[in-house]
Amino acid sequence: MSVTDSPAARLQALFEGHRLTPTQRRIAHSMVRRAADVPFLSSVELAELAGVSQPSVTRFAVALGFDGYPALRRHLREVAPAEPAADTASYNEYQQAVEAEIENLRHLAELLADPRPVERAGRLLAASRPLPVLGLRAAASQAYGFSYFAAKVHPDVRLLNEGGTMLHDRIDAAVSAGASALLCFALPRHPREVVDGLTYAKQSGLSVVTVADSAFAPVAKVSDLLLPAAVGTGLAFDTACAPMLLGRVLLEAMCDDLPGAQVRLEEFDTRAAARGLFVE
Repeated sequence: MSVTDSPAARLQALFEGHRLTPTQRRIAHSMVRRAADVPFLSSVELAELAGVSQPSVTRFAVALGFDGYPALRRHLREVAPAEPAADTASYNEYQQAVEAEIENLRHLAELLADPRPVERAGRLLAASRPLPVLGLRAAASQAYGFSYFAAKVHPDVRLLNEGGTMLHDRIDAAVSAGASALLCFALPRHPREVVDGLTYAKQSGLSVVTVADSAFAPVAKVSDLLLPAAVGTGLAFDTACAPMLLGRVLLEAMCDDLPGAQVRLEEFDTRAAARGLFVE
């Protein structure tokens, strides 16, 4: 199935061009994540899924140009037909969390059916010298993991994991050194300082590439290229398998546009062997 044929993509297209409130973006995000189920949900069930009130779901449908939620649901059954997802009611909470992450990865696979956004991101990241990589709070580990591997193939990667005025200082330093792009990992809950930092980066002339949990995330408006990868919300703390995998995909795309990437990897392996760096 191509990305344009997937239920999630059709839902995404339905929401594009509409100015949605934060509550409505939350509903839209929940619908995209559960695209296969949404045509079969009542307004009450969708409200519970999104963590909003039932009247909010009705107002959301009206904002999209429908008479009410029943009309929206009829439209969804016509344009995004899908079988209901398999019943996981018999699973315990840990199994349900794993199943939810598997569904997030399936959704990511559908999005990657069109490789052009990732390829464009790879070109932007490969061309930036240095390459600043931003991730604060919940997204700090994603930014660190990307930076760790990227430094093996990119000549100058700079991890930005401090907020406040220090973040602006480090963006200034990267721009002065010749940076042309910034990569950001942005996961919920979204810190205000990330939005402020990306705004400052754009004002400073950087192209902002963002990996976020949703195309409706608050960072979308301050990103030149946003790549969505949903997080799991079934446990006390969110799980981020899809954003991590998308980060590795971005690494692959960046390597494709770094002529010396393979040579640098081979040199690292040679040095690592000489130092006895890894236990065989």
